[in-house]
Amino acid sequence: MSDQRTQPQIAVVTGGNRGIGLETCRQLAARGLRVLIACRDPERATDAVAAVAAAAPPGAGGGVEAARLDVADPASVADLAGRLTAEGVSIGALVNNAGVSLHGFDAGVAERTLQTNFFGAARVTDALAPLVARGGRIVMVSSGMGELRIVAPPLRERFLAPDLDRAGLDALARAFVDDVRAGEHAHRGWPSSAYGVSKVALNALVRILAPALRPRGVLVNAVCPGWVRTDMGGASASRSVQQGARGVVWAATLPPDGPSGGFFRDGKPIDW
Repeated sequence: MSDQRTQPQIAVVTGGNRGIGLETCRQLAARGLRVLIACRDPERATDAVAAVAAAAPPGAGGGVEAARLDVADPASVADLAGRLTAEGVSIGALVNNAGVSLHGFDAGVAERTLQTNFFGAARVTDALAPLVARGGRIVMVSSGMGELRIVAPPLRERFLAPDLDRAGLDALARAFVDDVRAGEHAHRGWPSSAYGVSKVALNALVRILAPALRPRGVLVNAVCPGWVRTDMGGASASRSVQQGARGVVWAATLPPDGPSGGFFRDGKPIDW
């Protein structure tokens, strides 16, 4: 990144070097936005940077580059936040897209999945929220697999409780991992899907963050891109990456009077 102290607003997309993240970057660049592809190995993101740069309209004043970010590593998140702060960066849109869907199911899988999909997104948002411009947008790339129907009614009530705060949500997420480790998760009302639980928690995070950031005009929403043909979704998925990314880009570019604190697919609200 340049050494200028004041720079145009950027869109930061985690896991932006492939799949839905890459297509989100491409579509944002096509709108003339400057894009930062945040990924674990930026040196291997050369093709992604070139593809996104090629989508930008001539003379739009945008730009694209990659930066290292491992959302599961607190030091990596702090490094990126420090770098952007030192460079006077202003974030117009933060898209928390980085995620994993691991094979198998045990406490190790549960912990690694939650660390990336939920705690990672929360960690990045906490670190970069001070840099999000007034009127900015924060998008959590979620999934229909994280609808509350996957957990038992008592857990649904806890996730939907009006007084649920960050400490309580973090405790719920950790309780899932502990219950899996103890072999008690099914009895406690959890499914055998770490991915699903991570997205349930991510959606709850949206409901907590939205009112907290509303005074700054920052809109926070969760988006389900649908079943998309990516490495994660597989070749049999019903949607293209272009279709999946459109809803993410919609949420990242909402007008000032747009919704906040909701869960959407293709720009339409869906049930938690």
